[in-house]
Amino acid sequence: MSDRLERLLRAKFREAGRQYARARDAYREGRDAETGDEDRTAIPTAIPRDDDGRLRIVCRREADRRAVAVDAEGRPACFEAGHPDCEGCVEDLHDGIVETW
Repeated sequence: MSDRLERLLRAKFREAGRQYARARDAYREGRDAETGDEDRTAIPTAIPRDDDGRLRIVCRREADRRAVAVDAEGRPACFEAGHPDCEGCVEDLHDGIVETW
């Protein structure tokens, strides 16, 4: 691949990433302003739970189905601080868009 084409593709991918981040942030701000949701540790009630009250989620790191308890800060028991998959899972969990089973 020529250097010119490679630079062009990288620039376009970076711009697409920035545009995605702006759209995501605008969506979250609009949703939170509409609902008045200031508590980012709250777990939406629409997320399925098992008989013991644990969340039924699909782990991003291990790609398996899990039933996990959630701590007071809204993090699943399997959460590992600093791991990008775990951090993203917690954000999606609070947004109510985490993959479930």
